[in-house]
Amino acid sequence: MEMGSRNCPTPTSIMHLPDDCLYFIFQWLDCGSDRESFGLTCHRWLHIQNSSRQSLMFQCSLRLLNISSLSRTSTTINPSHLYRLLNRFRHLQSLSLSGCMELPDSGLTQLQYFGSKLQALYLDCCFGITDNGLSFVASGCHSLTIISLYRCNVSDLGLEFLAKSCLALRDVNLSYCSLISDFGIRALSRNCSQLRAVRISYCRNVNGVGFKGCSQTLTYLEAESCKLEPEGIEGIISGGGLEYLNVSSLSWCIRGDGLMAIGSGFCTRLRILSFRLCRTIGDESIAMIAKGCSLLEEWNLALCHEVKLQGWESIGSECGNLKTLHVNRCRNLCDRGLEALRDGCKRLSVLHINRCRISSTAMELFKQLRGNVEIKEEEVMCIAPKWAF
Repeated sequence: MEMGSRNCPTPTSIMHLPDDCLYFIFQWLDCGSDRESFGLTCHRWLHIQNSSRQSLMFQCSLRLLNISSLSRTSTTINPSHLYRLLNRFRHLQSLSLSGCMELPDSGLTQLQYFGSKLQALYLDCCFGITDNGLSFVASGCHSLTIISLYRCNVSDLGLEFLAKSCLALRDVNLSYCSLISDFGIRALSRNCSQLRAVRISYCRNVNGVGFKGCSQTLTYLEAESCKLEPEGIEGIISGGGLEYLNVSSLSWCIRGDGLMAIGSGFCTRLRILSFRLCRTIGDESIAMIAKGCSLLEEWNLALCHEVKLQGWESIGSECGNLKTLHVNRCRNLCDRGLEALRDGCKRLSVLHINRCRISSTAMELFKQLRGNVEIKEEEVMCIAPKWAF
């Protein structure tokens, strides 16, 4: 009897599994409702769920915008609410507070203590966030690689805090940060040696010189409607690694033909280039860029009114890798210019064109001789690659 009792198997259940096994099981749950229900089992399982959570995004986040969310009342996130959540989810790698328009700097205080594993932080349209808030981020989020500060009220001082503490930064969105100047950009480019993508669109105090001597890792730059100067263009391309560059809407600010530097040999890796609404760029710059950027695959020249026959001929003869070309509303694209594009640009597959001075005969001839090219009348505003941000 005694021997028999020793041979009886000990009763076991899933509750006897070590935490490592429970973590593994949780990671294999594909259904969102199952993952949410996991923590309702008991306090131990709730702890497993909380410590496994890697991302947090609020319903008011701009990154969640859809038709149904637009009809709902916006959620207000206050510092105490955020404190409880950060205290609960201590292993977050991604946090989006975008759209929390009333969130004050104090709401980011806890990132000093719970932000050590955070890699991505989105603060788009957080109008209450200033340099003080960024100082909390800088002191606690040393692993940060992505930060988006679109329309935040941060200045060069806050950006300098961030750049000197978060040395692993790769993607930085500063669009519409009106207080940022080349001083802050210089701090960013000098301290963050892995910098990959930067957005400075509508930063009217940036002329580009802050990028001088930037790392070759900088491959993506958006600088729409900035007051770039010729020296600033030279600074932007100085790293030599750019693959995507958007300097659209510069017709009212840049002096002379300052964009010519793009074709000087520092942009040999450039694949996507947007000059949309650069109304003053002329044939000489176009010719130099077409020759100096041989890998160019997509070029937006919509509303570039000063590009004339010589410029179109240069594109046709030099842009052997060009696949997509935007020429919408180019006043000086004529039949002969279209002919140059037709006879050159052997890899062209998409042509965006409307409201140009092209005869119906020239257009029909283009379609017959280049039947492999898709003609689109739509005007594309953004041609940025999707691998950043």
